Amino acid sequence: MGPADMLSAVRDAKAANQTLINFICEKQLVDDLKLAQAAAKEFGMAVYDVGQHKIDNGLKGLVDRKLMRKHVVVPLFTRGKTLFIATADPFDVQCLRDIQFQSKMSVEAVICVYSSILQSREALLNNQADNIAESLSINSTDYEPTQKVIEYSVEQLFDGEGETNETPVVRFINKMITDAVDAKASDLHFEPYETEYRVRFRVDGVLREIFKPPHSWSSRLVARIKVMSQMDITERRIPQDGRIRVVISDNKTVDLRVNTLPLQFGEKVVMRILDSSSTKMGIDALGYDEDQKQHYLTALARPQGMILVTGPTGSGKTVSLYTGINILNTSERNISTAEDPIEINLPGINQTQINTRVGLDFPTAMRAFLRQDPDVLMVGEIRDLDTAEIAVKAAQTGHLVLSTLHTNSAAETLNRLLNMGLSTFNLATSVSLVIAQRLARKLCTHCKRPFEGLPQEILDDEGFDAIGIARADFKIFRAVGCKQCTKGYSGRIGIYEVLVITPKISTIILNGGSSIDILGCAIDEGFRPMRISALRKVANGIISMKEANRITTD
Repeated sequence: MGPADMLSAVRDAKAANQTLINFICEKQLVDDLKLAQAAAKEFGMAVYDVGQHKIDNGLKGLVDRKLMRKHVVVPLFTRGKTLFIATADPFDVQCLRDIQFQSKMSVEAVICVYSSILQSREALLNNQADNIAESLSINSTDYEPTQKVIEYSVEQLFDGEGETNETPVVRFINKMITDAVDAKASDLHFEPYETEYRVRFRVDGVLREIFKPPHSWSSRLVARIKVMSQMDITERRIPQDGRIRVVISDNKTVDLRVNTLPLQFGEKVVMRILDSSSTKMGIDALGYDEDQKQHYLTALARPQGMILVTGPTGSGKTVSLYTGINILNTSERNISTAEDPIEINLPGINQTQINTRVGLDFPTAMRAFLRQDPDVLMVGEIRDLDTAEIAVKAAQTGHLVLSTLHTNSAAETLNRLLNMGLSTFNLATSVSLVIAQRLARKLCTHCKRPFEGLPQEILDDEGFDAIGIARADFKIFRAVGCKQCTKGYSGRIGIYEVLVITPKISTIILNGGSSIDILGCAIDEGFRPMRISALRKVANGIISMKEANRITTD
């Protein structure tokens, strides 16, 4: 580097709020090994090979993760009350002061090569749960138990005036809920075990451990959550259900559906986050292919018939149904729903909560709806023959009916209704559309990378020869991982198969055909199985091949 380059580097380092040595190493303006050797010579010591040093994971708690990233350091070892850290810049006095203040130990610098420090630091910090916790700004010291907390009783956790609202338990739960919403989690799990307690978030369909509060908080956490969701805090022997409404901002509220379950070492609490804004995204945001979307919109536009959405728990069935209901929600229509539970409140919709303890089940609610001059009915789930028959009757008498089932595919849904005891005639003349769906994690647009040179034989084995997209028109991408995502994924998108009940398929149903017969006929008429839909999203760079294989099979 010449004098002009050095002056420019000094200015740029100052603008970037970095030390000069770290800046020129990061920008690779000099050889970091030679720079380390020069610094070591100045200080009269040797360059330490941090790459051959096995760093104790127990030491990472001594230096804050943010300080390690800010100053590019890693803790090496301790001698008495002195902490030795690896650094490429022994002249950075502020770094030593920051770490000394945070660790409450004397700090000594050990000169190492910059690139080796980076590798060791990433290996030390490569813990996904810690990374999520850091991104959510969770500070473990905020939740350390104190003598004052241990003395609190369950009764003192009620809402009200005074210092009970400032207890760490109250702050902890409020923070967990807020952080879960910020992380776009779908569920929070509070889980007690014999010697520990943990909190997990389900983000993009995958559970991730976030934090381990003190085990002694177990009963206090449950009691506080029960108070917030209006449950009986004295009842610990049976499961309970409740609801919490959280005001996130002036124009956004989130509902939490809360369930408690007695376990061996306490009560587990699961909160399902119900964000009403997810139902207002519009059908274009759900991930339907264009022809699949048009089939759904066509079925919604009909004055009568039955639309069924099927898939496992957590596959997005509710959002698909509510999106359809929102499209139909106009002042000219009377829309009634029977749900167990009501997940999201929809203005303009008559929503009924099923309560079997007082005799209000799905069939009872449906019979009442038919006397309420309805245009559109939604049944949360068809669980038995009685509900199925009333839904069919409504669909055959001038009403549009939407509902869900738990089956693996669209074709199997029809056989499931037949196995319940529904007649082939009623099934063939009432059902107009069946949607089967799964949720897949989307690739992060910031860090996804293409696979290069994949042999055609491998693509054919996966099924790409049948997706209807030319090989030259697509690229397959893989997950990488960056600060903008979680392990290379960010958000989820629906994978669908949409089965239109055509006259030919109705004939197969009337003749007692199997799901295999129905599937064969549907494919001949242009139906795409879920596997093909998933591969098309792989070809379009939306999801990875690994994710397609996770949620579908050949």
